[in-house]
Amino acid sequence: QLQLVESGGGLVQPGGSLRLSCAASGFTLDYYAVGWFRQAPGKEREEISCISNAGNTDYATSVKGRFTISRDNAKNTVYLKMNSLKPEDTAVYYCAARAPVAGYAPCVPEYEYDYWGQGTQVTVSS
Repeated sequence: QLQLVESGGGLVQPGGSLRLSCAASGFTLDYYAVGWFRQAPGKEREEISCISNAGNTDYATSVKGRFTISRDNAKNTVYLKMNSLKPEDTAVYYCAARAPVAGYAPCVPEYEYDYWGQGTQVTVSS
């Protein structure tokens, strides 16, 4: 069974840090592009970061310079390190994976991702 599981969410004070994990089972995640998304109450889901299977990364303007996406292929996991968190970062965070085509898996639009995790809640509040 192909599965993605997010973890690492929680309650953190403004200015704090969290590291989210996206662990894959049933497939080798380093062959896939992986995106991180978030959805705040009453808002549409937005893509905030992605990493291609070649290691290229991209970030939304709202998180650039504060968030870092990375892979640990040995653990079949992708991470999202979040620093300098703000109350507006409060959301449910999801990871998603996109299968390679001809060996290449670039960052893609949301609708092109194949597998999704169940989400993890991040709350930034004092």
